[in-house]
Amino acid sequence: MRGEREIGGLRCSQVLAQLSEYFDGELGDLERGRLEAHVRECDHCARFGGVFAAAVRALHTKLRASALAPAVRERLRARLELPPRRT
Repeated sequence: MRGEREIGGLRCSQVLAQLSEYFDGELGDLERGRLEAHVRECDHCARFGGVFAAAVRALHTKLRASALAPAVRERLRARLELPPRRT
């Protein structure tokens, strides 16, 4: 990645690779802290992370509000590797 920096013990490419897990709450405390430290100091990752977060929120909102048949919803969740919904 051009202009890649190492901040908080992580390089930009490592931060970008972990964003999905971060927003899904799947990172441990140490990993989450390192990622947040990097993003606080890296304008590029902060901008991209903001765009990524907005896309994830929009997708989650759309999935909750949609009128998909339950079987279609579960196939989509499986395809996106999301955990099964709790009933």
